[in-house]
Parts: sequence; structure tokens; C-alpha cells
Amino acid sequence: MSDRTSAPRAKSRGDADPVALDDDATLHAMGYPRKLTRRFKAFDNFAISFTIINILSGIFSSFGYGMNAGGPRILVFGWIGVSVMVLFIGAAMAEVASAYPTSGALYFSAGKLAKRHKGAWSWFTGWLNFVGQIGGTAATGYAAATFVQAFVALQWPSYRPTVHQTVLITALIIVLQGLANTYTVQLVALLNRISVWWLLIGLVVIVSALIVMPDHHQSASFVTHFVNNTGFSSGLYGGMLGLLVTSWTFTGFDGSFHMSEETVQATVNAPKGITRAIGYSAITGLILMLALVYSISDYAKVAGSSAPPVQILIDGLGLGTAKAMLLIVIGAMLFCGLANLTSNTRQIFAFSRDGAMPGSRWWHSVSPRTRTPVKAVWLAVACSLGLVVPGWWSHTAFTAIVSVNVVGLFLAYAVPIFLRLRLGDGFRPGPWHLGRWGRPIGWLAVIWILLSSVLFMLPQASPITVDSFNYAPIALAVVLLVATVWWFATARRRFQGPVSYGRPDEVAAMDLI
Repeated sequence: MSDRTSAPRAKSRGDADPVALDDDATLHAMGYPRKLTRRFKAFDNFAISFTIINILSGIFSSFGYGMNAGGPRILVFGWIGVSVMVLFIGAAMAEVASAYPTSGALYFSAGKLAKRHKGAWSWFTGWLNFVGQIGGTAATGYAAATFVQAFVALQWPSYRPTVHQTVLITALIIVLQGLANTYTVQLVALLNRISVWWLLIGLVVIVSALIVMPDHHQSASFVTHFVNNTGFSSGLYGGMLGLLVTSWTFTGFDGSFHMSEETVQATVNAPKGITRAIGYSAITGLILMLALVYSISDYAKVAGSSAPPVQILIDGLGLGTAKAMLLIVIGAMLFCGLANLTSNTRQIFAFSRDGAMPGSRWWHSVSPRTRTPVKAVWLAVACSLGLVVPGWWSHTAFTAIVSVNVVGLFLAYAVPIFLRLRLGDGFRPGPWHLGRWGRPIGWLAVIWILLSSVLFMLPQASPITVDSFNYAPIALAVVLLVATVWWFATARRRFQGPVSYGRPDEVAAMDLI
């Protein structure tokens, strides 16, 4: 296979090479036979990232933290500012996705874009991506289980949630999502289409109810209200921590990239899926954020409650309507976890195809009946359950494990973008690219990822105790330490980055019909 990074810079965006739109030819040129079925259309590809970002799940899970770390000013204006930066990250990633539309996504493109040490760049990117996605599946399932129990407690006040019940419900949710992913890709595509409409219609229902039903709304100036209940004396530091609310929400949009080998005209539809998912999520998320902020009645009461968004719904809509709205949110969380697991599975499939995981020959096999990587699905389920189990004894331990989710993912996003920038004119873009804006947008994306990653690893509450300590840097250090020891012990001798199965004509003959 020819090295695509050594080719001259591509022509203008409007002069897309027709060959680049031939999905099988593109995949064969990268050295891979077709093993997965291309059933994802443009909307399906967009749907998976839009569902994983999931503004209902993200905002309802983190809104309470933002109320105490900056308040309305940071919740609203922070959302706008961070959304723009995330759109830069998505656009830079989309440019890479158009050039390398494979299930391997981030780790594959890192290996191809690196000038030297291709195997090492690919290895560390892949494991950061893997751990981040596993953490995301576990965390989303845990959040859904928590909200399920909140609903049950509202319905039956005598019910008292426990951590053991939360872990069991989380495990059940993840297993059911694994079953859904076991069957055909058409089922996953259908569920993701439903999820988009669930999110959009649910958003309209919740926002409309918050506009019409509450007896009181805050004044227009309330959006500038600033609150710092983090325990830190610096309001600037407290407000910067509040920016994490938006960053927590905007994860997983690499899902469109990972589904490239199952998407038609992937060189165009995958990058469009990434950028559209971020753009639509930014707009709809801002609408939901404003509706929640202006519906706060008693700020201290809401901020001090166990689930501030739920308290806003109860205060403004009444208990019965609030429970109905909560069901919409729970449904969104379940769809989010399903899509996250799908993306996770494809990354495992591709990483194993290149021999980077123990037992690789198992995990990249495809069911001849469903044409899906079933074994990779259940490896993802097992790993996610493994992260959930410590929550049986300690929520702090569970938080420590899944805290690497966002940091790991965003650092994995940064690597291929940085390598593409470092390659300069040696990078050959695909049909979808940013033209002369590629480099400035790319550098803004990398800088923001580094800055926000530092924020994720700083203390987020004071006083710092065993329960309030931010375990993200420790979790990240453990992941990197294990990956480094493994790399120097054995991996560097057997893993040289993405492999080629032969010339285009040779791999074409290996296609599964």
C-alpha cells in the first residue's frame, strides 16, 4: 500500500476525486478488505455522534456542578464559548476522518500521520481512546441507573436507593445494550435514528413545559449571575472549573469516525457527521440550558439538592409532570450508552485487526450471520462492567476509574490533529477539508484540548478530602504507565502501527461478500 501522507497536497474542496468517494476502493487503498456491511447513510452516521454527545444526558448529569462553579454566567456563556472550541476540534478531526475513513479512526490516522515512531504514536493513541470509551460506557450506564432510581424514589417515596442497587442496574443496562449491538447493524442504525428524534422531540417537550408551566421565571439579567461555591476563594478559578460542564457533555463525537467502514461515501459523510453532531448539539444544548437557568426558583435550594435539574422540574412543573420529563431524560441516557458501546466496539475491532490487543484474532472476527464484530461487543461489555464493579464498595473508587474518560478521549483526539499539523504540506486531505483554515483551526483545537485537560486534572472542590479529591491525573497516569511498560516490554517488537493486508487488488479479493 502506498503511503498517503507522502503524496502532494490535494486540490480544492470542490474538486473531490471521484475515486475517493468509492468506499471499497478507499478502504483497499489503506490496505484493508471489507468485512463490515455498509448500511449507515449520512443521517445514521450523524445520529451516532449526536446520540453519544446527548445534550439531555450531559446537561442533566452536570448542571448541578455548574450551578456551584460559576452559576448562570458560566453555564450559558461558557456553553457558547466551549461549544465553539469543540467545533474547532470536531472540524480538525473531520478533516483527518475524510483522509482516513476507517474503524481505527484516531489510532490509525496517528500511525499514518507520524513522521517517525509510527507504532508508538498509534499505540498510545489507541489505548487512550479505548480506555476513554470504556469509561464513557460505564459512566453513562451509571448515570442512567442513578436517574432510574431517582424516578423510582419519586414514584414510590419509601424507596431508598443504595450503591449496590445502582451497580446492579448499571450492569443490567450495559448487558442489554450489548445484546442490542449483537444483532445486525440495521438494528443499531434504526435505534440511533429513533434516538435523534427522541432527543429533539424530548428537548421540545421539556423546554416548552419550562417556558409555559412555571409561575415564575428569572429576569433577563439573571444570565449574568455568578456563583462560586467550589470552596476556592478565586472566582476566576471557580468559573474556569464550570467550563467543564460543557466539555463533559461534548465527548464521543469520534463515533462517526469509528463507523466509517459501515458508512456509505464515508470520506464525506463521516466528517459531516462529526461537525453536524457538534453544531446541532451546541444549538439545542444552549436552548435547554437557557430554559433550565431561567426556571430556577430558589437558587440555594436547587443548588443544594441531590439532583438540581430534577428539582427545577419539580418546582416548576409539579411532581407528576416532572416524572414524565425524567422518563425522557432516562431514555436519552439509555440511547447514549447504546451508541457509545457501538463506537467502542468498532475501535476494538480495528485495534485488534492490527494486532494491538491481547487475543486480537478473536476480537476482530465478524459474525457471518449479522456481519457485526460480536466478540468485540462482548469484550467492550465485559471491560465496562469491570469498571463498574468497584462502585459496589466505593463510589470514590468508581469515580477514580471513569474520571479518565474525558481526559483520555480528548488527548486521543489531539494526537492525530497535532500530527497532521506537524506534517504540514505532506498531509493529503480527503474530499472534505478545511483548505487554508485547516492549520489555524487545528492549532486552536490542540491548544484548547491541552488547556481543558489541565482543568480536568486540577482540584475541583475545596476542602480536598478523599471523597472530593480529583482522581483524574492518577487514573491517567496509571493508564499511561501500563501502556508504556507494555510497549517497551513486548509491544514495540510486534506492533508497528496500522498494518496493510496487501495491495489494493489483493485485499479486494479478501472482501466478505
